[in-house]
Amino acid sequence: MAEKSKNWTKALFVGLWTALNFCRKLFFNVVFLVIIIGIIAVASREESVPQVTPGSALMLTLNGALVIQKTAVDPVSEFLQEAFDEEPDNPEVLVRDVVKVLENAKADKRIKAVVLNLQGLRGGGLDKLRTIAEAIDDFKTSGKPVLAVGDYYTQSQYYLAAHADKVYLNPIGGVSIDGYANYGMYVKRALEKLKVNMHIFRVGTFKSAVEPYIREDMSDAAKEMNERWLNQYWEQYKADVAAARGVDINNFDESLEVMLENFEQAGGNSAQYAIEKGWVDEVKTREEVRQEIIALVGKDENNRAGFKLTTYRNYNRVINPPMPMVARQGDKVAVVVAKGTIMDGEQRAGNIGGNSTAEILRQARLDDEVKAVVLQVDSPGGSASASEIIRQEVLNLRSAGKPVVVSMNTYAASGGYWISASADKIFASPSTITGSIGVFAALATFEDAAYYLGVDTDGVATTEMAGFSTLRGIDPVYKQLIQRSIENKYSEFLTLVANERGMDVSAVDDIAQGRVWIGTDALQIGLVDELGTLEDAVTAAADLAGVDNYDTVYISRKLSEKELFWKEFFGQAVIYALKLNLIDNNNILTGLVRETMAQVDLLSSLNDPQNIYTLCVRCRVMDNH
Repeated sequence: MAEKSKNWTKALFVGLWTALNFCRKLFFNVVFLVIIIGIIAVASREESVPQVTPGSALMLTLNGALVIQKTAVDPVSEFLQEAFDEEPDNPEVLVRDVVKVLENAKADKRIKAVVLNLQGLRGGGLDKLRTIAEAIDDFKTSGKPVLAVGDYYTQSQYYLAAHADKVYLNPIGGVSIDGYANYGMYVKRALEKLKVNMHIFRVGTFKSAVEPYIREDMSDAAKEMNERWLNQYWEQYKADVAAARGVDINNFDESLEVMLENFEQAGGNSAQYAIEKGWVDEVKTREEVRQEIIALVGKDENNRAGFKLTTYRNYNRVINPPMPMVARQGDKVAVVVAKGTIMDGEQRAGNIGGNSTAEILRQARLDDEVKAVVLQVDSPGGSASASEIIRQEVLNLRSAGKPVVVSMNTYAASGGYWISASADKIFASPSTITGSIGVFAALATFEDAAYYLGVDTDGVATTEMAGFSTLRGIDPVYKQLIQRSIENKYSEFLTLVANERGMDVSAVDDIAQGRVWIGTDALQIGLVDELGTLEDAVTAAADLAGVDNYDTVYISRKLSEKELFWKEFFGQAVIYALKLNLIDNNNILTGLVRETMAQVDLLSSLNDPQNIYTLCVRCRVMDNH
């Protein structure tokens, strides 16, 4: 009997091992087949060698959000997207790629015109739109025409379209210029129903990051602050577009009653309404637009468009080959990109890591050819300790005799300002959202929810501190300790800004308190030195370093041995971090879920070791792209 039991046990484990071994082999075989299919697809693709069609129109198709640094994606996903010519779930467009394409196309005799296809553009901030618009205007000085074509234009899309020589709109379409808004969800009552207790610690009348958890609406102070910078942001949009189209700046501020009256006069037709407002030049069907382009550059039956065409993607590949040229020896101004939420430790592209970003700055410091550094910031802030780690490396650069100049993009608020404050010079865009000098911490405890569900906690500890748990609440004295640490961190922030900007601490406190400022205001109150572009910041850095003949180079995080292996294995694939996304659905319910998940994702990703944050959660605009 014992022998039979032993044989049965042995058979069970042998069977389990056989099944596991089969699953293991099946998994790796499937992965292998996917890779082989991808390689075959890449090898058989007709466009494996990108070319520029002589005498063609450059189709500037911008799909995704405008960014100064692309978010990392998984190498396998990147490889398969490349193999099957697919777009990622949340595509991004690198601003400097677009600018470089337009600069090259301006002098390229093979390019006769540029056609703006903006239907997939998802916005990205006025500063980025302005940079591309300036590149479009510069291209036009070559005498080559720029046409904007679209079935419909959102607010961000129209900003660029307005700079075209001609704007075409499909008869079924329209132009949506609605202005900007700043609304959010307030979950105080939901947390109460879930019996979740939020413990908020903050300094700053205007530090509204925590309001969604303790209020049912936006505070008066937050409304005052947001209305000011949001109205200025809107005025800049209107001024830029009005100048580009040659229309009155008041052409965009109709009340609903006036809009209805004018819409009635246009027969209820959105396309005709856009014509009468002077927003577009002509209403044409897709075929009529195609014939216009054929008349401009000629026919080509070898592509679906029917006219001589060079795609943005192909042209970008031509001027940016897979194997980049080795930088020549000599003086350099290094650009280090700090984009995204500031978090502790190592972070990949798309977020700022205290360790990883500091290491990139250290690379620049130890490189003898780098004479100055431009820190390009596009961040609403995040971890206070990670921000300080990065700032310390900025100070190390300056101590090494290498000037540091900051170029602020869409955001450089709270922690984004912290990492900028110690630079030799700070440039901002007129529309940069900055300031938000304040500190907060937020802790959730679930003792009431646990009790309601019948869960109790009990035990012993050597100290009162050791007994802390999210299921036991927070001792009032411990709350005082946390609040005191927040106040101390705020005092550090004030002193830091006062010392670096040559101001009194009391004067900094007057413009701090978590208040957000737009770039033009930030210049007036002394938070930045000049309004300008990245190019202006690079020039200033070179001047401070005393170099005339130099190259501008981007320095990024060095890849690990594992990442280098996969990069080599997948050829042109870049090492990125996999990102889970909701399906691309624009219905209202999905939008609410996406916004809720974004807030949860943000809170769960914050990892300051002391749970102290310099973050501007409300530094954003809503413009429906």
